[in-house]
Amino acid sequence: MSNTDRHGLIAKTVRDSGGATVQELAELTGASDMTIRRDLDALAAQGVLERVRGGARTLLLRGEEPPFALRAQEAVDAKRRIAAEVASLIADGESVLLDSGTTCLEVARILRERHITVMPLSLQAIHLLGETPGHAELLVPGGKPRAAEGALTGPLALASLAALRFDTAIIGCCGLSAADGLTAYDLDDAAIKKAGIASARRVVLAADGGKLGRTARAHVGPATLLHTLVTDTTAPSDEVAALEAAGSTVKIA
Repeated sequence: MSNTDRHGLIAKTVRDSGGATVQELAELTGASDMTIRRDLDALAAQGVLERVRGGARTLLLRGEEPPFALRAQEAVDAKRRIAAEVASLIADGESVLLDSGTTCLEVARILRERHITVMPLSLQAIHLLGETPGHAELLVPGGKPRAAEGALTGPLALASLAALRFDTAIIGCCGLSAADGLTAYDLDDAAIKKAGIASARRVVLAADGGKLGRTARAHVGPATLLHTLVTDTTAPSDEVAALEAAGSTVKIA
């Protein structure tokens, strides 16, 4: 098991159960106690979990958005497949708005090699596109980054979106259902997503299957706003069918 896979399994186990001991995690992963202790120290430094004597416990309260560092460990392969499929929908020469979030960050890794113009809405994607040599032309919006997330929000970000028009907006989400539409945990983030959708001729939603059928508290808009949903094989078939019936094209990566 690779370090990335082991960290993801540890993070999920601690989150789902509320906590775990070093011995329990060692038995689960097949790693030594010493390796697990190092893993827990690393994950605690990233804000994924809290280190306690003999193990770790979750930092999450029910209903809270999982930290970026934790989400970055989850469904990594699926997110990369989704990112590749999303990138295949973008033609050279397009102007692209790229939302924040872990799946959209994977999209940024691919788009930096494309001959497009892209405006990311997260510090992580801006750094990735700006510091790594590539072909994409980078536009940097204004805004205030949300703590730990790096997502740009606020009046300056909204003004940047209002001033521009994009061929395609690549949007992430916290929840999506045919009944409740597109939702987010944070109200400011929801406002940015709304503005991003309004500024684009086409909306592509990048969301792993775990987001489908889930509803967060901040409403962004109905599912009918989406032109294309790119998800993975874990997406609930009933939700996929309902979204297709609502008019969205669904692609399974």
